[in-house]
Amino acid sequence: MADAPAPLRCDARVVARSDEGGANHRLVLAVEGWPGASPGQFVMLSPGVRAGVERTDPLLPRPMAVYRQRELPGGAEVEILFKRHGRGTALLALARAGETVRLVGPLGRGFALPAPDETPILAAGGTGIASVYELASRLAAAGQPAAVLLGARSARDLMAEDDFAALPGPLRIATEDGSRGDRGVVTDLLERELAARSRPRVYACGPTAMMRRCADVARAAGVPCSVSLENPMACGFGVCLGCAAPLSAGGFALVCREGPVFDAADVAWEGLA
Repeated sequence: MADAPAPLRCDARVVARSDEGGANHRLVLAVEGWPGASPGQFVMLSPGVRAGVERTDPLLPRPMAVYRQRELPGGAEVEILFKRHGRGTALLALARAGETVRLVGPLGRGFALPAPDETPILAAGGTGIASVYELASRLAAAGQPAAVLLGARSARDLMAEDDFAALPGPLRIATEDGSRGDRGVVTDLLERELAARSRPRVYACGPTAMMRRCADVARAAGVPCSVSLENPMACGFGVCLGCAAPLSAGGFALVCREGPVFDAADVAWEGLA
């Protein structure tokens, strides 16, 4: 796993917030003193912008993947992609430039980079797409572009297609209703991609059922697979114990602290909801 920089606790300034189609939104934050995040790390964001009176409904922050980061003098712009699906994310979707959001991060342990002779394949679905762009970008910059496989229910639900299309390497898309790319699910694409690659290594993030299927496909092919779990969490740094994931060797691991990235073989998938 990549080494994790020390997290910040700060008020991040909203630079921009845009609708990305459907329930998808993009938030660009200016973060002073940002130490840089490894691909796969995340932040905890307050459920809506800060105000003169602290909000207690909703109370808990939301875990969000670091989608993309751009260095600036004294800090960075950090992009967050998210779907509006509850009160907290609905409030974040109303953020305006100049307002502030409470941020803690970067948190967790990210993806280990592939060996030079491995062929990386990134399979992501739903909000899991937001967790793999930094990895795809880092690999492209290192001259080891990944094959990127994205899945969604429909074209309207698909996140960040244009960003991934701008990177070198093949991009394949599957939607359940066939409105974009192949009709089907992202794991259908994975099976075909594995058959066409030499020394592949799989990286997956998305709904639990999707990642479990990716793990099964990779195991059947004798291919290493890393997964980024999306367990609910309340704190992000190992205090609340709410994000525990069962391990195949027995016991549990905290996704926020020992993950979110795990070797797929280490996860007891039958114990995850």
